[in-house]
Amino acid sequence: MAKNSLLDIKRSLDAHVGQKILLKANGGRRKTVERTGVLEETYPSVFIVKLDQEQQSCKRVSYSYADILTESVEVTVYDADGPMVVEYH
Repeated sequence: MAKNSLLDIKRSLDAHVGQKILLKANGGRRKTVERTGVLEETYPSVFIVKLDQEQQSCKRVSYSYADILTESVEVTVYDADGPMVVEYH
C-alpha cells in the first residue's frame, strides 16, 4: 500500500514539473528550513528542485517521495499568478 502512495505522489508531482514550489524540510534540532525553487525533474525514487538564486549554499536539492509520505518534507506548488495550487505533506 505504501508503494502505491509513493507512486501517487510521484505522478502528482510529474504534473507540476517546471512550476515554482516552496519546500519546508526538517533541518534537525527543531529547525525547519524553507526554500523556494522550481521543480526541475522527477525520477523513479527522487525529485530535483533547482533553488532560487539568492540561496547560494547549493543550486539543486533532491528529496525522495518517502520524505513527503513521512512528512519530513512539505511541498507547496504555486501557479503562474502566485497563489497555492497543491500542498503535499
